[in-house]
Amino acid sequence: MAAPQSILRNVIWLDQPMDLLIDQGTIMGLVPVDQGREITPLERDMDGQGAWLLPSLIDAHVHLREPGQEYKETIATGLQAALGGGFGQVMCMANTDPVNDHAQVTEYILETAMKTHPMGPRVRPVGALTKGLAGKELAPMAELARAGCVAFSNDGVPVGDNDLFRRSMEYAADLGLKVIDHCEDPTLSGHGVMNEGVLSGQLGLKGSPWVAETLHVARDIMLAEYLNIPVHLAHISCKESVEQILVAKEKGLPVTAETCAHYLVWDETMVQGYNFLAKVHPPLRTREDVMALRRAVKEGVIDILVTDHAPHADFEKETTMDEAPNGISGLDTALSLYASLVRDKVLTREDIVTRCALRPAEIFNLEVNRFAPGNRADFVLFDPDHAWIVEPSTMLSKGKNTPCMGTTLLGKVIAHYLKGQLAYTL
Repeated sequence: MAAPQSILRNVIWLDQPMDLLIDQGTIMGLVPVDQGREITPLERDMDGQGAWLLPSLIDAHVHLREPGQEYKETIATGLQAALGGGFGQVMCMANTDPVNDHAQVTEYILETAMKTHPMGPRVRPVGALTKGLAGKELAPMAELARAGCVAFSNDGVPVGDNDLFRRSMEYAADLGLKVIDHCEDPTLSGHGVMNEGVLSGQLGLKGSPWVAETLHVARDIMLAEYLNIPVHLAHISCKESVEQILVAKEKGLPVTAETCAHYLVWDETMVQGYNFLAKVHPPLRTREDVMALRRAVKEGVIDILVTDHAPHADFEKETTMDEAPNGISGLDTALSLYASLVRDKVLTREDIVTRCALRPAEIFNLEVNRFAPGNRADFVLFDPDHAWIVEPSTMLSKGKNTPCMGTTLLGKVIAHYLKGQLAYTL
């Protein structure tokens, strides 16, 4: 083997202590530490101090807000939060202002990202499925794909017109891309602010029932079967949806799905006390739903984990439950929450690598570091024992709206390398 340009010693890859060899921004290989000791110290000889080694993660569901809502988040602040959260690629949704439904908006997002973060993280825009997200007419999907969009979604505004949704799947498939569907029947969910059930009745809050989600999950699965065209199901929140997805996968249908950290960690009781920071859409469900989702992630029924990063300004959230916008700011805290699930033996480090890097890359045809020779050297060092208090000063996102606020989390990204160069350090 030729001499590497640099070596990162003493890191934990999955469960094994390893040394990472890097040359000219690419991976040369991973070797056991005893082999690494035989390598003469190099000019770039780094000590990983026993941190977890992870590939740069992919977040397939992020709201960067810019253009048009820079008071909530900018591309610059969102990407800085991604860096600090361990994400080297983010797929940003189209519900900006103006909506990302034509090439000029896509190009603006990509150009702004390159100006503010030339090293990365890399932005992967998701184009609007319909013009203005209005659900009436398909957006110019070919134009958006040529401009750099990697998928299409009406996220935030579900498409109720079944024929239009069918045509969107067909058109996207012709372009070699996928539709990401926000599964919800708004005639059932209405203006619900939490999960519909006993607790919503006790609190006197309008609830959103699980059936509003699962009806659209079933619709999408049937269309995927009939058309033999892939569909990706966004932010799954309940066990009934998991049951539908399991049947689809057992039949070999081209259906993939995601869920978020908040649906694996918290349940509807977080809303008690009218906690507007726990207001998210779809809502936090029951403990039974949480356990079902955990099993689904572990077994691969749910393919990937995303943040659904939805930053809001403080003044927007500090109002009544009815008026507060939905959403949790998740880029800063997601990896710490996943690490808590590893400590609780719900997931493994390998599960995090698979669900947050490898599978998103496979589903959306993105590059990813598998630590194979020649891979781009995008990687994260994560200290699982680093305790930090979630407060405005410790969050890099402009949006501070998280139920974690004021709590202590264990686990923090201590370094993030892109193309072998240090892009972020704690």
